[in-house]
Amino acid sequence: MCGIWALFGSDDCLSVQCLSAMKIAHRGPDAFRFENVNGYTNCCFGFHRLAVVDQLFGMQPIRLKKYPYLWLCYNGEIYNHKKMQQHFEFEYQTKVDGEIILHLYDKGGIEQTICMLDGVFAFILLDTANKKVFLGRDTYGVRPLFKAMTEDGFLAVCSEAKGLVTLKHSTTPFLKVEPFLPGHYEVLDLKPNGKVASVEMVKYHHCRDEPLHALYDNVEKLFPGFEIETVKNNLRILFNNAVKKRLMTDRRIACLLSGGLDSSLVAATLLKQLKEAQVQYTLQTFAIGMEDSPDLLAARKVANHIGSEHHEVLFNSEEGIQALDEVIFSLETYDITTVRASVGMYLISKYIRKNTDSVVIFSGEGSDELTQGYIYFHKVRGRNENCCVCQKQSCWCFWNFSYLFVK
Repeated sequence: MCGIWALFGSDDCLSVQCLSAMKIAHRGPDAFRFENVNGYTNCCFGFHRLAVVDQLFGMQPIRLKKYPYLWLCYNGEIYNHKKMQQHFEFEYQTKVDGEIILHLYDKGGIEQTICMLDGVFAFILLDTANKKVFLGRDTYGVRPLFKAMTEDGFLAVCSEAKGLVTLKHSTTPFLKVEPFLPGHYEVLDLKPNGKVASVEMVKYHHCRDEPLHALYDNVEKLFPGFEIETVKNNLRILFNNAVKKRLMTDRRIACLLSGGLDSSLVAATLLKQLKEAQVQYTLQTFAIGMEDSPDLLAARKVANHIGSEHHEVLFNSEEGIQALDEVIFSLETYDITTVRASVGMYLISKYIRKNTDSVVIFSGEGSDELTQGYIYFHKVRGRNENCCVCQKQSCWCFWNFSYLFVK
């Protein structure tokens, strides 16, 4: 992950405001940069980098010689950037996947650009030639993005709310910080004084609709129908593709492993694909739990079966309690289920950071949430209520969400 931060139309000294951006320094341990916008002394970008691709030319905001009026700060991965580059014959200046956003925008504007991105992302795009600012976030909100905007046009944007809450502005003692909606982009006019005015907020994609970038995918052909063999074959194709496209990195890859269905499938598929890619290191897998935890036993069994370099992290209840404050601060939520699930994730992430050189970590997280895998989801809607996806009372949507998740 990386951390992005930007201000437009600040009334206060930018060198003081930039201190707020340091509150997300944990998102980018490899490098950071602050950069003012030419001609707008009260506008600024901040970026904390975790170098995953192109360690030499990957700093942000990204600016290209061909488009001197465009500034881009983004967090995420654009999986189809090479496919788009080849299809439209764009001339790249870097090896950074996010560069495709600038080329697509110059070619077809913001709506076509964001619809063509297969990936997880949050971005801030500035066009000083046309006096526009664009904010965008991926369909499921995998990458976080928060914003605060005042009535007089001061705009602040950040990967985490903590990078905005202490900002100063003359018209209000406290900024109202809100999450930017997943699956949306916003267009704002940039005024000569550096302040902005929102023009429109657009929902560009719904998870039940096929994305525009699917027209250019090289995924093996899928077949329609709900026959069990057809469903299984389509899931196999999509799942394999979902793992494969995420191998896009120059850093070491590893995988969290609980021994359950989701993480075990990811780990086994990942190891197979790393071998096919002739990667010159053994896949590391990581499991966490208390002593004699069933997860540890199951993960150990799976690791032995697939042949990974397996690590087990033990913790006790006291260590879990001690981590709570930092976990809640990092998550920016008091939601009980989220906090409970994140304590182990926090502790195992600390272990990986301290004891290994693995940087890109796969996991089975998210699938239960998205595909209604937990038992309490059975109570989400009544028997006579329509499905929120297809608007039918009897449907396959909960089962077939897995299509959409891996697509």
